Amino acid sequence: MVRIQRGKLLAFCLCVMATVFLLITLQVVVELGKFEGKKFKSSHLKDGHAQTEAEPLHLHPFINREGLALNREKALAADGFPIMLWWSPLTGETGRLGQCGADACFFTINRTYLHHHRTKAFLFYGTDFSIDSLPLPRKAHHDWALFHEESPKNNYKLFHQPVITLFNYTATFSRHSHLPLTTQYLEGTEVLTSLRYLVPLRSKNHLRKSLAPLVYVQSDCDPPSDRDSYVRELMTYIEVDSYGECLRNKPLPPQLSNPASMDADGFYRILAQYKFILAFENAVCNDYITEKLWRPLKLGVVPVYYGSPSIADWLPSNRSAILVSEFSHPRELASYIRALDQDDRRYQAYIEWKLKGEISNQRLLTALRERKWGVQDVKQDNYIDAFECMVCTKVWDNIRLREKGLPPKRWQADVTHLSCPEPTVFAFSPLVPRRRSLREMWIPSFQQSKKEARALRWLVDRNQNFSTQEFWALVFKD
Repeated sequence: MVRIQRGKLLAFCLCVMATVFLLITLQVVVELGKFEGKKFKSSHLKDGHAQTEAEPLHLHPFINREGLALNREKALAADGFPIMLWWSPLTGETGRLGQCGADACFFTINRTYLHHHRTKAFLFYGTDFSIDSLPLPRKAHHDWALFHEESPKNNYKLFHQPVITLFNYTATFSRHSHLPLTTQYLEGTEVLTSLRYLVPLRSKNHLRKSLAPLVYVQSDCDPPSDRDSYVRELMTYIEVDSYGECLRNKPLPPQLSNPASMDADGFYRILAQYKFILAFENAVCNDYITEKLWRPLKLGVVPVYYGSPSIADWLPSNRSAILVSEFSHPRELASYIRALDQDDRRYQAYIEWKLKGEISNQRLLTALRERKWGVQDVKQDNYIDAFECMVCTKVWDNIRLREKGLPPKRWQADVTHLSCPEPTVFAFSPLVPRRRSLREMWIPSFQQSKKEARALRWLVDRNQNFSTQEFWALVFKD
């Protein structure tokens, strides 16, 4: 009987010890999980992939703002880091200490930091820049920084002097921006010189039996550049295979019909079979250059380009694209393309640079070499990280100047940082009022945006909050 009781007691003790061991093990796992959560973060980049980077272990991300904001705010104040507040919640990060060289700043979308004494800069994403809510009144030490890589059709107000000069720092497609994003759609020189997708000219000549000399792929129809009007007129003089929603006369294979397939290998293989690609931007602005240009150059196809008036400054060689602006009418352009199509020697001259792997444009080479960010490259920061660090560094520069008793340096954008001329329509295709036509909208939209820019600037300079009713009353007062 005594043995049985001793056995039960021993079993009970073993169970207790096992339970304690399991609890301790579970606690260790939980703590390790917390440690790893503090150590790493996922930075969701615009180009679609995630980058993992280390964080200082003392940082506590603002995940549960309600319960922990006060203590964390005190910890942040003690650390003495300037706060960079994303007024447009582009990054979605509620709290992150970012290291920018020797400097560090705290980046957040948490608007409760609006009046924090360490808040030094407000970061705006241009597409989401709205008059509905602005960080006013604006204090003397509050810098505004604009990140806007898009064309004017996304937010015309920004492209006028009264609004663009509200910002201290900019990252735009203009070469004059504080952080130029002109090459934002180009991974590097290696993709330009690569022969991966190049179809030999002899094969292209054979494919011409079933393919047009020109291909057009566009699903964003009737944008401010009026490109569809030009292509429609061009089609009356030369054959064009048009995929996508705009002027479509040829279907893509079902597996490539989704817009997400525009960077798929199969889609590239189709385009690479053509001799010429119509590369027309959705807006005509200096330095606004998208994948419309870089894609055909990567594929070994000659781009027929319409868009940035400064495009010659960015081409890989002085004979790598046909510029629509050099022809007075689509009729002349069609005649020139037909001549190249029938003369292998003249056509080959446009892809000679690629066959030799030689990029002669020093401006392009320098821009790619000196930019502080990468495109689809996990080994480099993306351009949003570079933008954040540019602002952080400039804020710290001024902090150090003040510590030395020197006046801070004032940075301010000017009209060259983001400007585009008023949209126009092609003379051979005058405006004909049609119901719900986007084409008829762009010129009036641009003209009204000038009034909106003036109204917004007046209200911001007044330096107090305003209502949308006040804004629109001022716009339509003119």
